[in-house]
Amino acid sequence: MSVDAERLRFRNFIDGAVADPAGGAWLPVHEPATAAAYAEVAASGAADVDAAVDAAARAFPAWRDTPAERRAHLLSRMADAIEADAARFAAAESRDTGKPLSLAARMDIPRAVANLRFFAAAATQFASESHAMEGVGLNVTLRQPLGPVACISPWNLPLYLLTWKVAPALAAGCTVVAKPSEVTPATATLLAEVARAIGLPAGVFNLVHGGGDAAGAPLVAHPGVKAVSFTGSTRVGTAIAAVAAPQLKKVSLELGGKNPFVVFADADFEAALDTALRAAFTNQGQVCLCGSRILVQRPLYARFRDAFVARARTLAPGDPMQPETAFGALASQAHFDKVLAAIDTARAEGGTVLCGGARADVPGRCAGGWFVAPTVIEGLGPGCRTNTEEIFGPVVTLQPFDDEAHALALANAVAYGLAASVFTRDLGTAHRMAARLEAGVVWINCWLLRDLRTPFGGMKQSGSGREGGWEAMRFFTEPRNVCIAY
Repeated sequence: MSVDAERLRFRNFIDGAVADPAGGAWLPVHEPATAAAYAEVAASGAADVDAAVDAAARAFPAWRDTPAERRAHLLSRMADAIEADAARFAAAESRDTGKPLSLAARMDIPRAVANLRFFAAAATQFASESHAMEGVGLNVTLRQPLGPVACISPWNLPLYLLTWKVAPALAAGCTVVAKPSEVTPATATLLAEVARAIGLPAGVFNLVHGGGDAAGAPLVAHPGVKAVSFTGSTRVGTAIAAVAAPQLKKVSLELGGKNPFVVFADADFEAALDTALRAAFTNQGQVCLCGSRILVQRPLYARFRDAFVARARTLAPGDPMQPETAFGALASQAHFDKVLAAIDTARAEGGTVLCGGARADVPGRCAGGWFVAPTVIEGLGPGCRTNTEEIFGPVVTLQPFDDEAHALALANAVAYGLAASVFTRDLGTAHRMAARLEAGVVWINCWLLRDLRTPFGGMKQSGSGREGGWEAMRFFTEPRNVCIAY
């Protein structure tokens, strides 16, 4: 339907129909594992954005007035359709992103399904509030949907994070114009197929492909877009905030991270080691929540370092499409070059590369792919670029610390504040660290354990606003107070 079988083109989805880009231009889509272009994606521009926003605006009144039970039913049907076709979604995600097929099947697709099901249920539970003024009157706070909203998702978790935004927006009664990364358009296109197949009304969900400057910028600036939910880099997020501010447009920004993973000497060693490895290298380190700075209390440092490096060396990059592969490729040539440059910077800063540190050679069809070996570096201070700038790849640093105060100083010594993990058996240490770490999410003796009912978001340069649970539903609505006098 939306993927041309002969030329393999990923098209826009506007007002319930597949659409070629108005300007007739297309961008190549590469398979990271081979570095070869395997498809084209619509290179949309302002005209395509206008058409999508207009469609969303026309569809909004009817969708706003659609009973919550009906909206919930349609979201549930979307979840069912993805789950029934999970193998195709996982394969598309693996080919687009370079992540292992096993990871896409185990994490990304099930979590996208969970997003849709959670907010389907939330649609029927979302309530207004009332406050009685004794003997005087009654205040009722109505939470009403904003209108057309923009959902802009990144390339690392393309379906998972797109549904994380689209599901609460639709559940709240908003209509959506989605803009996925042009690097990974496949699963968003499949989601549009699902939307049409399950009978979502035309214009309620619209999909515009294309680059950030050509398609993303006019979408953010469009006066018909009432809110922007964006996940991506801090640089782009601050630009979005600057554009949205003069229009007083609501924005939710989930941005970069440079997250600490803190291991105290009393921690469960094996649990901390296993989790640190997963936190460092899941999806080749291309998760905003990855623990890229591993801080270990000095009495445990040498033992932990040696065991961690030994485990990292067992992670062999391979063809992501093979079911046994656990470590895949980086998502693009540009990102591959960036990560290798960051490793060169670490060496120039005086860091010692304990393992990895170079391109990884994968034989066969993946010989030209964008693979970087798991890389562990020590010997760098907290102020160096390697420890302060987001690399977003399979590169982690190890640093020792002396005590709780030293751990906090190291952990908080960055401009980011997205997430942190702490491993300790001491309850007091856990509580004090959780209260003082500058991070929107703190995990104690775990990592990436998410409850969709809880708010999610970062501090400092990691963003503003909160997603998840009622926070996401509130973001896509505006409160209106009605005061009724007795």
